[in-house]
Amino acid sequence: MKLQCEVEVVNRHLPTFGLKGRGKGTRAVLSLGRPSDKTLPQSQSGTAHLVIHTLKDKTGSRYKLKENIEQFFTKFVEEGKATVRLKEPAVDVCLSKANSSNLKNFLSAVRLAHQGCAVETLPLLTLAPLKTSEVEKPKTKMVITSKKDYPLTKNFPYSLEHLQASYCRLARIDMRMLCLKKLKKLDLSHNHIKKLPATIGDLVNLQELILNDNHLETFSEVLCSSTLQKSLQSLDLSQNKIKALPLQFCQLQELIYLKLDDNELIRFPFKIGQLSNLRFLSAARNKLPFLPSSFKKLSLEYLDLFGNVFEQPNLLVPNIQLTIPLTLLETSARAVLNYRIPYASHIIPFHLCQDLDTSKSCECGKSCLSSFIQATITMNLHYVAHTVVLVDNMGGTEAPILCYFCSLTCYSQFLDKINKK
Repeated sequence: MKLQCEVEVVNRHLPTFGLKGRGKGTRAVLSLGRPSDKTLPQSQSGTAHLVIHTLKDKTGSRYKLKENIEQFFTKFVEEGKATVRLKEPAVDVCLSKANSSNLKNFLSAVRLAHQGCAVETLPLLTLAPLKTSEVEKPKTKMVITSKKDYPLTKNFPYSLEHLQASYCRLARIDMRMLCLKKLKKLDLSHNHIKKLPATIGDLVNLQELILNDNHLETFSEVLCSSTLQKSLQSLDLSQNKIKALPLQFCQLQELIYLKLDDNELIRFPFKIGQLSNLRFLSAARNKLPFLPSSFKKLSLEYLDLFGNVFEQPNLLVPNIQLTIPLTLLETSARAVLNYRIPYASHIIPFHLCQDLDTSKSCECGKSCLSSFIQATITMNLHYVAHTVVLVDNMGGTEAPILCYFCSLTCYSQFLDKINKK
């Protein structure tokens, strides 16, 4: 039985000599086993020992366990900390940074060994020097920047928190990466990836995902509904072939950084304003004709929309899709939305839920479904961002934004307000 953790062995006689320990743990592997050394006394050769292996001492320091433990200190075992006080020698073995579950199992086995349980019933190993790789601190970062360095036969270290695999000509995401549950940053830039597996959403700690310069055409709806909603803070999808992001993309509520440069975007998710934590947005050199109405709700520090094909706005030539009188469906939908009545697929048909999810917001603050007046107006981008990259080579910082009006009255009142300015 083995346990990886940090260990400090404190001699209890040190204070009597006016000395004190280092107070700092060392990365180690603890083994519970049976010595095979013929040099040991016969009384000890078959008994259980606690062995502490470190990088400097791979053979390990050995401590007999049978009737040799004075006390266990396990108050902070849930935090991966514990102390085993030995009688002979008079030392305290202080453990920290251990997996709490593994630590509990290890201490249970140590307790049984102390109580003198039969050796055959204990999970003992035949003690031998460990390899350097077993004692080293778990690897948290790996950077691969060429195909020849990409591991084909070896698994990625389970402890990785940052993995970069760029310029490796990957056509798909390696499923071995999706088993790295501690991963916080995944950089797969400069590859040939065409599609993202839904299981990326199983990386519950993933904060940064870099996928620039690949062959992506979509960003899956499933990913937007996964655990990435609560973890993902930075997403780089630049230099791909994405034409549109799904409506569900706005569920990635923790996003702070979003890069979409050099794609084929023809529109933003029309509820992009729901990304309340977004601070840095870059979508230069796309095919955006206008911005959605909810764009006005963003509060950005940096915005770059240079090189898009923005249309010339014309408020006086609206797209009128009003039906008078309103249909029963339109009237009901407006009531549900304006009075914030809860709805779900177990209450009303699923297709009606989808319609309600894609409702439009009028400039008056009310909602409309499929009966509205649509027009574009000019908005200075400094209204939503502190720093704005020029939209074109003419020095402009204005862009067309799509507006909706739930009635002719709202549209007329908005025209009057604009004319007064």
